[in-house]
Amino acid sequence: MINRRNFIRQAVGSTFGVIGATTLFTRCDTPSKITTQLSGPDFKLGHRLRAMDFGNIISKEKKDVVIVGGGVSGLSAARQLKKSNIDFALLELESKPGGNSSSGKNTISSYPLGAHYLPIPNDTYNALNEFLKEANVITGYENGLPVFNEYYLCFAPKERLFIHDHWQEGLQPISGVPEKDRIELSKFNELMEIYKHARGADGKEAFCIPVDYSSTDPTFTSLDNLSMEAFLTEKGFSSSYLLWYVNYCCADDFGATTKGISAWAGIHYFSSRKGKGINTTSDTVLTWPEGNSFLVNLLKKDLSNNIITNALTYNVAIADSGVLVSYFDAAQNECKQIIADQVIIATPQFGSTHILPEINRNFNARHFEYAPWIVANISTHSLDLDNKRGETLSWDNVIYGCDGLGYINSTHQNINQYQPDKILTYYKPLTGEPKAERQRLYQEKADYWLIEILKDLRKPHPEIDKSIKAVDIWRWGHGMIRPSVGFMWGESRYNASQSIRNRIHFAHSDLSGISIFEEAFYRGVEASKKIINA
Repeated sequence: MINRRNFIRQAVGSTFGVIGATTLFTRCDTPSKITTQLSGPDFKLGHRLRAMDFGNIISKEKKDVVIVGGGVSGLSAARQLKKSNIDFALLELESKPGGNSSSGKNTISSYPLGAHYLPIPNDTYNALNEFLKEANVITGYENGLPVFNEYYLCFAPKERLFIHDHWQEGLQPISGVPEKDRIELSKFNELMEIYKHARGADGKEAFCIPVDYSSTDPTFTSLDNLSMEAFLTEKGFSSSYLLWYVNYCCADDFGATTKGISAWAGIHYFSSRKGKGINTTSDTVLTWPEGNSFLVNLLKKDLSNNIITNALTYNVAIADSGVLVSYFDAAQNECKQIIADQVIIATPQFGSTHILPEINRNFNARHFEYAPWIVANISTHSLDLDNKRGETLSWDNVIYGCDGLGYINSTHQNINQYQPDKILTYYKPLTGEPKAERQRLYQEKADYWLIEILKDLRKPHPEIDKSIKAVDIWRWGHGMIRPSVGFMWGESRYNASQSIRNRIHFAHSDLSGISIFEEAFYRGVEASKKIINA
């Protein structure tokens, strides 16, 4: 394996609103003089949809197409329309597009506020690889396989796990694990490998990305009616190490535990990644200091004249004159309307149901569950994160037995690895009942979340308090869709994706049931195709 950090050294020549105020803590269970900022998307403006307290429409204009929502799905749809020279406007609630692939920046580095990497993509969906080639993420092809830009392939060391008071390489528990548990872990890996290569009676891959390309063979889709926890029990898996590992993976991709996640979705996590490359393997990831905001910036390139920010869409209705899209311009405090031939709604379903009050889409919105998240970017100085034992600081650093998912070294991809200051991006899904967890998310203050974060980080780094300069905590009320039991192959997900009278189309990763960049990109492209082909 190439040491990419050395390769690049040689190659280069030997804003979102703040919700909580900055606070200094002096409590005995928190370190003194840590500046902590509590921020997040503008949920208060979004919640005006429930009150519907909007005034008269001040102005009207016409467009061929309106896209509602500027996350990855909306931007990928916009990119396709732009390439086809179609006149459109994109309405985005926040002050900048990106959704949960947004980022921040301080004097140390850029850092992610949400999604932070892209696995090596499968070759089953050419549109994504075409985009990556345009973006120079894929620099070319050799023997039919992509060559990935070495700047963006995750440098070594990639990941480590803190277990039994020291670090081990890799995230699956190995160090200090009894032989019987190792055997069980091995059997689980073998089973997932079987599913990875399985195909249904229809000839399709059993578990594929995009999800829509997966086999509909009941042999596999019936797994959706079982929880991942029940599946593991049914297969005779009982190792506490294995159960922790699978639970960690479900929390990482779905924001929930194995108890509430569809077994089909859980297996998909382990068996759907089949990407290949000349200079990498399928388990490598593409990553950037700012996370997937890097990809967002490429998607929105040349779209500045089409994007209207601080725009809350509150009503979409079909009329004789076209599709009427009414929105509140928060910057100008005015209600406006665009009359369009076609509309793409690229917002989560909990929001889209509010803006289509007169249209029955024949699905139960309650089937769409969303996990709340905490993402904390921790600015540090002169920090010894290696503890002089075990594996050195990696890109992904996970702590066995913790509620949080550990932290990413957001400065990992920087060329200058000798800088003393670093940003650690800590991730914590709130895996309980979503409504109650959302209430906790917004009710608790910054000091509460700081204590939760430090409780995890002090396990491998007992002296970390001394090195923290600031903690920026970002709250996601609806961070990602949860593929609950029966959801992936149930009627609600399918019905919610259906267009209305060939005039209103839907594009969001929650329609795939899995909140990953590939699915969001796919949904946007497919929605735009319906308009372009028409």
